[in-house]
Amino acid sequence: MHMSLAIQCTWTPLQMPRLRPPSFGPFLLHSPHTNFFPSFGGIRSRITTYPSFMAAMSTVSTQKEPVLNEDEPTQKTLQPSQVAQRLEKFKTTIFTQMSMLAIKHGAINLGQGFPNFDGPEFVKEAAIEAIKAGKNQYARGYGVPDLNSAISERFKKDTGLVVDPEKEVTVTSGCTEAIAATMLGLINPGDEVIVFAPFYDSYEATLSMAGAKIKCITLRPPNFSVPLDELKSTISKNTRAVLINTPHNPTGKMFTREELNTIASLCIENDVLVFTDEVYDKLAFEMDHISMASLPGMYERTVTLNSLGKTFSLTGWKIGWAIAPPHLTWGVRQAHSFLTFATCTPMQHAAAAALRAPESYYEELKRDYSAKKAILVEGLKAVGFKVYPSSGTYFVVVDHTPFGQENDVAFCEYLITEVGVVAIPTSVFYLNPEDGKNLVRFTFCKDEGTLRSAVERMKEKLLRK
Repeated sequence: MHMSLAIQCTWTPLQMPRLRPPSFGPFLLHSPHTNFFPSFGGIRSRITTYPSFMAAMSTVSTQKEPVLNEDEPTQKTLQPSQVAQRLEKFKTTIFTQMSMLAIKHGAINLGQGFPNFDGPEFVKEAAIEAIKAGKNQYARGYGVPDLNSAISERFKKDTGLVVDPEKEVTVTSGCTEAIAATMLGLINPGDEVIVFAPFYDSYEATLSMAGAKIKCITLRPPNFSVPLDELKSTISKNTRAVLINTPHNPTGKMFTREELNTIASLCIENDVLVFTDEVYDKLAFEMDHISMASLPGMYERTVTLNSLGKTFSLTGWKIGWAIAPPHLTWGVRQAHSFLTFATCTPMQHAAAAALRAPESYYEELKRDYSAKKAILVEGLKAVGFKVYPSSGTYFVVVDHTPFGQENDVAFCEYLITEVGVVAIPTSVFYLNPEDGKNLVRFTFCKDEGTLRSAVERMKEKLLRK
């Protein structure tokens, strides 16, 4: 016996609302859908302590635009913006304001940490050939085999370590994703992680997403040396990981062998992991880069993070990777699988060609950046800044206080509007913005003409108080 059921449905036509573009104050709330202006050097940080900054923030709308239905009287239904508490402190950014001011005043941009020149022709041609050859579908989740092998080969040349490209190399969408996958894949809520300030802002954001307990050790000018006694008193059996960045953004500091050996011995003694961001390893000028994983007893507890963008001036390709022993790679890959799953296929094939570049490429890269650095550093000193030493990266940090502004944010706004040059306020790199209020960061990853023009503007218009 069959029973039939008659179900009657009444459909109401869906009315599509008319959407109006949002209006913006001097700042945008950070969202993946509101990147109308580039962030500076990948930084999307927040400053919330200075009164002038907070006064400006009061003009920002935190409400959604109303949806209008033609069949109803015009009215506004205001909904507050929503964000998870773990990300709430990161939602506003000073870099939008800096971008808008730079465009308005025609400022020379020495703030953004990406080159204003293109990458090598042989790498771009390799990408074109890969696209033409039909290598355009999903890549294997943890990387195109040829790129995994090229990363392994490069790592052996740089560190002497032999790693399994299939089990110990994970290709990611830029180093920022490698950082996120490492934090989310290996850190549990409540785990204690030590970071060194100033730091790249995605460290704090991704640790917050992982629910970590962050302990911060501040590196201070002039040399930004690691306070080893403070580190010894901070690290303990409760510490899950130490996060380092060498060469270091924003200061240009390179961790010395003594510092790295001390960190290594403390991590071994307390059974602590190390996450090491080495994206600027090929931009080491005054000392040799030392990879933490190469120190005795450290490979088994280290995740090494790197990328293609800085070395090959191809930051928009977003090709990064994490190298770790299999037991740590497991966690990284688990998170990576549910973040991006796979990275751009043809660019991976081109990245493999890039990493097999002859040593002469890296030597020429260092010579070129050394010349750019000299132009900027000598120029900044001539202008009257106190310039702190930079041994690596393409950044220089200076003390702006000779020019009479109350803090780094005020100085950077003045530099754009009155002088026509962009720098980055370093307070955005600290847990406590007060620690960075006297410092600003310039970049020299620009062509020499741009650097010279910026220096001339500062010499002409920047007046010491």
